[in-house]
Amino acid sequence: MTGVLVAVEISAANVRRGDQVMVGGQAFTVRDMIAVTGGGKRLEFTSGEFLTLRSTTVLWAARRVSPRLARPPRPTFR
Repeated sequence: MTGVLVAVEISAANVRRGDQVMVGGQAFTVRDMIAVTGGGKRLEFTSGEFLTLRSTTVLWAARRVSPRLARPPRPTFR
């Protein structure tokens, strides 16, 4: 993978494959996701563990992004 790691706030609505979540001081990389009732997602990590994110759960994760991708222009205030 190329790009740089940035810290992002994740929830069941915006988690992606490849996100690295810190749990108990250990980094886990999301391999797959399954939707569960109530709007949550069950995350499967590359190590084989699972974690269920409920619709109201918010965590911090590291996400690899390409610095070469065009970003939306910043709003200008006049």
